[in-house]
Amino acid sequence: MKVLNLQCSQQHSFEGWFGSEDDFQSQLVRGLVECPMCTDRSVVKMPSAPRLNLGGHSPPAALDAASTQAPSGPSGGASTELTTAADQPAQSPPSAEQQAAFLNAVRHVLANTEDVGDRFANQARAMHYGDAEPRSIRGQTTQREAVELIEEGID
Repeated sequence: MKVLNLQCSQQHSFEGWFGSEDDFQSQLVRGLVECPMCTDRSVVKMPSAPRLNLGGHSPPAALDAASTQAPSGPSGGASTELTTAADQPAQSPPSAEQQAAFLNAVRHVLANTEDVGDRFANQARAMHYGDAEPRSIRGQTTQREAVELIEEGID
C-alpha cells in the first residue's frame, strides 16, 4: 500500500492510499481522485518522505520539536499574499487542524444522516408536512427545487 501526499488546486492537502504508483496514475487519469474538502479533481502528488515502521522506537527529540512547528509560508519564510482574477485577496489554505475538523464534521454528517439521493426534496416536504417521520437526511436536488423548498419555509 502506498500512502501519497496529495494537494488540489485550492491548496487543500490530504493523503491518498493506493495499491501502487500505477494504481494512483490510473485513478487520476480516470478522474477518480478528488479532494475530500472541495471535490476538486485537479490533484497533484506532493513530495513526501518515506515512512519507516521501526517498531516501538520514539523519534529523536529534535524531530519531535520540528514536527510541532509549522512553517509560516509555503517555503518556510514569510507568507505571500495571492490575489484572484478579480484582484481580491485569496484566503490562505486551511491549516491541518482546520482540515481535520472539517473532515471530522463531514464524517459525522455521513454517519448520522440518511442518504435519500435525488428524492431529497420529496422527503423534506413529506417530513415538513407530517407525511413522514422526521429524521436527518441528505441528498441531491435541483436549484429550482431548492428555491421552492425555501419559499415553502422548509429548511
